[in-house]
Amino acid sequence: HFWIWGLCAFPLAAQSDTESESKVSLKYTNKGFQLKTEDDKFLLHLESRLQFRFASPGDQNPLTLDDLETEKPVFKINRARLKVGGHAFDPNLKYYWEYELGQGNLLDFRVMYEKFEAFKIKVGQWKTFYNRERVISSGKQQLAERSIITRPFTIDRQQGVSVYGRVFKETLADLTYHVSVLTGMGRGAFDNDDKNFMYVGRLQWNFLGRELGMTSSDLEFHEKPVGLIAVGAVTNRSPFTRFSQAGGGQLIGYDEGVAGQYRVNQGLLETAFMYKGFSWQNEFHRKQIDDRVNDRITTLVGSYYQAGYFFHNLWDAIPQPLELAARYARYVPDTELPENLEEEYTIGLNWFFRGHRNKLTAEISVFDFQTDVDNFENRTRFRLQWDISF
Repeated sequence: HFWIWGLCAFPLAAQSDTESESKVSLKYTNKGFQLKTEDDKFLLHLESRLQFRFASPGDQNPLTLDDLETEKPVFKINRARLKVGGHAFDPNLKYYWEYELGQGNLLDFRVMYEKFEAFKIKVGQWKTFYNRERVISSGKQQLAERSIITRPFTIDRQQGVSVYGRVFKETLADLTYHVSVLTGMGRGAFDNDDKNFMYVGRLQWNFLGRELGMTSSDLEFHEKPVGLIAVGAVTNRSPFTRFSQAGGGQLIGYDEGVAGQYRVNQGLLETAFMYKGFSWQNEFHRKQIDDRVNDRITTLVGSYYQAGYFFHNLWDAIPQPLELAARYARYVPDTELPENLEEEYTIGLNWFFRGHRNKLTAEISVFDFQTDVDNFENRTRFRLQWDISF
């Protein structure tokens, strides 16, 4: 891995001959190991993260009734990440990249200029700022994995440019916004299939004048309540009906597409809140897929509701690092067939050894499927996960 260390060290060595040499300090922070020049022109964080998971029966969320029959327990390294970030030449010129070691995927590579809080700009590839559940890092999730509605509604990682910022800070009109123009072809796609871009917008109202970061669980134990109400919208035309870490793909029931086959329009309403150990988040999604080849329009809807609490705040006998969390999610793949319904019920426990940087999660999920010809069929799954960053 000498090439990795060489690449990481490059920003520190890339000073011109006219610049004076600057001493470099090394220390460990909540973003991993930090290298920083004395003049603060260059800073680099280097962090590794591992996620170990046992799941039975099976790990993936069921997609069809046949998936409910699986009985294959799984033990695996679910994620193995290398994260590098910092700033170069100027503290306002920031960079970040993230690599999935297990699958050999370059997940994120982006450069940001963030001098002005009200107007920042970003170029590269990243998880699109659309819905909270997907944007929150898998290492900062409240349960072992995201809900069943992530697969059909996430925009996931895309390449392009984004402007974002926060305006009217600490007032009743406190707003955070993101506007992005993207290729709309998913992670790892270096060109577009046609002349159509993906356009994404998110507007977040911080209605208490305080901004809630993209993390779950109230580890900070907010003494003052903090909350948000957000709306978002996406339009895209591509060969794909869904996106994931693997890139573009298809939902169940859709054929492999050709260039520009699927026009997808979708929107969301989102809420989140934290106060004194209690956390809440939920999303409502609506998505329309216009198949221009087969002349078919389908509307999908979904939602989830999630809450967690550190009950030590009410009863001292309960250990302080222990959090109880629960989630309910529902998904209707076609609103013209509302009797076809998928539901998820999950309850979990977190033990935080050192916040999200070292935690143990145990959860039990029940998945219910209903179709127009069958009654509810269900499967219960158990997961145990250890997530550690260093």
